[in-house]
Amino acid sequence: EVQLVESGGGLVQPGGSLRLSCAASGFTFSGYAMTWVRQAPGKGLEWVSFINSGGGSTNYADSVKGRFTISRDNAKNTLYLHMNSLKPEDTAVYYCAKLPYSEGYYYFDYWGQGTQVTVSS
Repeated sequence: EVQLVESGGGLVQPGGSLRLSCAASGFTFSGYAMTWVRQAPGKGLEWVSFINSGGGSTNYADSVKGRFTISRDNAKNTLYLHMNSLKPEDTAVYYCAKLPYSEGYYYFDYWGQGTQVTVSS
């Protein structure tokens, strides 16, 4: 059974930092690209960041570029999102998702339950 379990969220002041983790099990973690997405209160899903299976290729939404860093430890089956210089608009539930690749496209197939990040003074 595929499981993705996010952790590390919480309440932080503007300008602060957090590190989110996503513990993966039930599949060969090192064989899949992964992504972080978020959903702010009352808004739709927003893609945040992507990392390929080996960790050598990453990509970020413009809204987080230069402040967030995605990484992975394939030996520990864990995905991370290091978030610095947090802003109130980063407040959201953050989800990690597994990205299979087929016929030239990545697609979402499994999600975690999410972890709440609240940026407020």
